[in-house]
Amino acid sequence: MDREVCMSAGVCEMEAPGVFELDADGVLQVGEVTDADAVETAVRSCPTGALQLVD
Repeated sequence: MDREVCMSAGVCEMEAPGVFELDADGVLQVGEVTDADAVETAVRSCPTGALQLVD
């Protein structure tokens, strides 16, 4: 995740709420990947391209 590019839109949090969470300051926190399909959807849905899948 590129924090410089992230605009805290919350799309990732909506797509994969168990993995992505915006804290009280609007900073994205990334937890354990429990649903790979939801994470892939979140990455594709990110409006700024701040998220990337890595192996």
